[in-house]
Amino acid sequence: MIEIKSRGQLEAMRAAGLVVAKALTLMAGHAKAGVSTAELDELAEQTIRDAGAIPSFKGYHGFPASICASVNEQVVHGIPSRTQVLAEGDLVSIDCGAILDGWHGDSAITLPVGTVTEAELKLSEATRESMLAGIEAAVPGARLTDISFAIESATIAAGERDGVEYGIVDGYGGHGIGTKMHMDPFLPNYGKPGKGPRLKVGMAIAIEPMLTLGSERTVELDDGWTVITADGSRAAHWEHSVAITDDGPWVLTAPEA
Repeated sequence: MIEIKSRGQLEAMRAAGLVVAKALTLMAGHAKAGVSTAELDELAEQTIRDAGAIPSFKGYHGFPASICASVNEQVVHGIPSRTQVLAEGDLVSIDCGAILDGWHGDSAITLPVGTVTEAELKLSEATRESMLAGIEAAVPGARLTDISFAIESATIAAGERDGVEYGIVDGYGGHGIGTKMHMDPFLPNYGKPGKGPRLKVGMAIAIEPMLTLGSERTVELDDGWTVITADGSRAAHWEHSVAITDDGPWVLTAPEA
């Protein structure tokens, strides 16, 4: 069963989403050369707790931190560390979640540290564009994989524009969200349209493409969490939690402005 929320419950999710958005905005301002990913994690946790919320990642299946900080070839689930210090030219993806009054928000951004290559900037922008295309497809009456198809189509279009064949990371995707962080349905980031459950008002889905400058294949490190590209190519990750409404997609984790 896919959780259906009332308007009031979606508004509660929006409140959680604003906490996540604030934490990500603050981290974006601090993600500079010389700053460790552990410092970003501490900033996120303090921001979330100051808002009366709980970091949803910390302790989740044993995860030790409040954010996932994935640098360069790391795709997702990177564990923040004092020894992982950001350097000029790094590309860091930060995934953050919060629980407020029992409702979850989940969002991710990719940030350049100082000056990165044009190819890496285009990779991040292609990933963000693919996420936005998926969001636009999240309308009542559509099928789940209409979102998948929109993400894939936008990725291909961006690659043709940029002269690159972006890899769509295999085996990872979006998910339902609400009273739990990860719920049904699983949302692939590619696939044929018109399949899966029909989207209904009150559903909420985390839409999160992950693209690479090379292979779609990944490897999980021995820490049991960090996922890297199999060929060492750089990766980007963007995510928003989105509600299905009669008025169109409602981006629950967008910054207030």
